[in-house]
Amino acid sequence: MATASRFYKFVSRFKPYTKVTAPSSRRIDSISVLFLRRTKVNCITSVPVGSLWISPSFAPVSKISGNYQSLVTGASPDEEDVTNEVLNRILASVENGSKSAKEVCNGYIEKLCKAGNVSAAVRLLQSLRDKNIFLPNAYNCVLVASAETNDIDLSFQILKDLLVSSRTLSSDCYTNFARAFIMTDDCTQLLIFIEEVVQIASPESIIVMNRIIFAFAKSRQIEKALLIFDHIKGLKCKPDLITYNIVLDILGRVGRVNDMLNEFASMKEVGVVPDFISYNTLLNNLRKIRRLDLCLIYFREMGESGIKPDLLTYTALIDSFGRTGNIEESLRLFNDMKQRQIRPSIYVYRSLIDNLKKMGKVDLAMTLFEEMNSSLSDLAGPKDFKRKAR
Repeated sequence: MATASRFYKFVSRFKPYTKVTAPSSRRIDSISVLFLRRTKVNCITSVPVGSLWISPSFAPVSKISGNYQSLVTGASPDEEDVTNEVLNRILASVENGSKSAKEVCNGYIEKLCKAGNVSAAVRLLQSLRDKNIFLPNAYNCVLVASAETNDIDLSFQILKDLLVSSRTLSSDCYTNFARAFIMTDDCTQLLIFIEEVVQIASPESIIVMNRIIFAFAKSRQIEKALLIFDHIKGLKCKPDLITYNIVLDILGRVGRVNDMLNEFASMKEVGVVPDFISYNTLLNNLRKIRRLDLCLIYFREMGESGIKPDLLTYTALIDSFGRTGNIEESLRLFNDMKQRQIRPSIYVYRSLIDNLKKMGKVDLAMTLFEEMNSSLSDLAGPKDFKRKAR
């Protein structure tokens, strides 16, 4: 255990490369790091930076390297051949599906990232990728490290590697990629990256773009998210319904309601048909600024378009009209909801009861209170607020 610790500290002293090899290259740039030998201890005499450094403190690797004494401690005229042999045997163990070997790889990449040797971790991952070995957690770890240092070039290199590998990326990967751009206001390089991603991810580029736009918005880079949205309109990757729904939500959340309504009109002009998510986004944000006149207009348009309102739709409108004193409209919507056989939630009942009491309609409030208590088991729950898109 002490030998492993000294080995890692010794290796970590070396300054990492700043240049990352291209994804198509199978060559790993390396320098030999000589390891101080101790008597009666099996040691690796030379390990290239960027190769698969595995600490001998891990049991699975000791099984791989335990029989290497004649190989790694004997005098060899070509130390690179020796280390390549060790690397190949470790890779073979991973290829054989050894879960423990993959855990060791993940752990070591995490150590490299914490030591600031992110470029070496990237080269290691590229070497594994060339062997068709994919470690999702390790990639995300490297993306986190790149984001912390605002290294946008390295972050993009990792994202490209992931896309080329044709793997499904987690939302965390996209979020950590976006975080690398937080400290830069120069969006020229970002748009160049976006154009490359569109080419790499084709024919599913719009799916990737939607996740990137969402990730930038999630990391509070609103202007960059909207810039990407505007930019892809001129590319082969055209915004779809999901793209517009994301942008409508972004604009609504930051209070840019007029821009939200303009984008809603634009999506219809280009032939993208709004769905219930689009309308609910509009209604929810319009009610926040008390534009209930527009809420009714879009609610009617929603019905005329053949889109059925859901529990979220009615909840937003019933509560909003009740709060502004228009309790008659709230009750009308409440009855309309029940006629459509949409089960009310306890929140809807409580909203109506509270607003009726404020208006002095105590008898009607008590009637609804008794109705609520008699149907508690039939009321809509949290799961009913989540409706799947068509």
